[in-house]
Amino acid sequence: MTALQPARREPAGNGPPWTADRPVQRVPFPVVDEITRHCLTADEPETVHIEVHLPGKPDPDRLRAAFREALCRHPRILMRQAPHRWWRRRYEWELTGVPDGDPVVFPPPGPDALDLARGRALTDLPPLDASPPVRLEVIEQKAEEGGRGGGGGGTVLLITINHTALDGPACLRVLATAAQLYGGADNSPAPAPVRAAGTAADGGPQDTPPLGGHRLARPVRIAGDRGPRASGRVGGARHATGNGMLITELPVPARPPRTDGVAAYTVNDQLLVATCLMVARWNRLHGRPSAPVVVTMPVDDRPRGTDMPIGNGTRLVSVGFGPEERQDAGLLTAEPPDPAAVARLLRRTATRTRSLKSAPGSQLGLGASLLTAPVLPVGLRGALTRALRTAAAPLASTTLLSNIGRIPYPLDFGDAGRPTAVWFSAPARMPRGLTVTTVSVGGRIQLALRWSHALLDDAAGARLGALFARSLAATSWSPEAGEGAP
Repeated sequence: MTALQPARREPAGNGPPWTADRPVQRVPFPVVDEITRHCLTADEPETVHIEVHLPGKPDPDRLRAAFREALCRHPRILMRQAPHRWWRRRYEWELTGVPDGDPVVFPPPGPDALDLARGRALTDLPPLDASPPVRLEVIEQKAEEGGRGGGGGGTVLLITINHTALDGPACLRVLATAAQLYGGADNSPAPAPVRAAGTAADGGPQDTPPLGGHRLARPVRIAGDRGPRASGRVGGARHATGNGMLITELPVPARPPRTDGVAAYTVNDQLLVATCLMVARWNRLHGRPSAPVVVTMPVDDRPRGTDMPIGNGTRLVSVGFGPEERQDAGLLTAEPPDPAAVARLLRRTATRTRSLKSAPGSQLGLGASLLTAPVLPVGLRGALTRALRTAAAPLASTTLLSNIGRIPYPLDFGDAGRPTAVWFSAPARMPRGLTVTTVSVGGRIQLALRWSHALLDDAAGARLGALFARSLAATSWSPEAGEGAP
């Protein structure tokens, strides 16, 4: 990387010997980091949460040393925001070479330890002025303390990330390096699955929205549902602030056999359709418009090896559901949804996502690149960015679906074992107010539903999660159902 100013040497702390004399460099904020930095609010912390459930108990000292060395082997994660003034042209990261402090924490064990750690993951943002902006909590569980959404016994590695600095897949790459250093086993990534090129059984160019975005129609908002006593933060705050979260696991829905090596649709397509059905059915139950639904979907094209770029590296595409689906609105929002209508929606969705994923594009589009151009001072650019975000809020997508897919690394922690479950969750800021994050582990889908308390209370979030489970089941293919079934 090229520093914007001469590198200065600072005390490197007690890191590995080969990092002791590494100079501190400054690099400018990339586009995604700057946009996120401009829009930070205290009410909705921009955190990414990852939890990895291991069957055994890792040695605390070895785990701490392995994680610290993994951070040093991926120096782009060892960053803190450089001091700045509003008239500066750029925000800058300082790459520190070694951590400023110990990011590994061992909370006191207990029956509520995991739930409390999950609460901290939603409310306590790792600071940007200390390197790294990541926290790893190691929670020991007894067999009777499995907790909500977790297996009994073992250990949970719960990571909280400041999303201004980096995303979940980048931090998972660092954790894979830590697993290899701790357990000694090879944690090289598995080859990425190849999606065969092909055309959906029906549908064509007329069914595909413009590449890189959705049709110029105002997306529906998810109907709010908050009880009169809904509280925001863990501990009973009076105002509707922060996020709530539901963690569960679901079976992977069945798909039809491949034809000439081509899949009619993928599990990711089924998750997109399930998200669309969930929103449409929820809004219909609440007397709100059910279409057009627009789902933002991150696409990550980075390599998964040790050379994986660390930071916010995904690009966002929007999958629109609207004009074509309106003809089947009654069938799709029925209980249960009509199988033939779901099958048509799945095939159209496969065509859309195939086009969107194969099309080149920047992370946030040309507008974001212009907003972050170092022409005006960062203070003025920040005010302009927040004003434009507020003005464009009605055109924001309905929700975000982040499907991590299969974990590409074994995450073999030696005597502590390999993961039995992994969950991710992404921040759920308004105006969307809802994110759906999924991971596939051991033939099961690990689902994290996260919502803004300004939109839903925790009881409503649980009902929405149950509706997603039914919507996903509706996308499952059944050979007995005939050609019209999914």
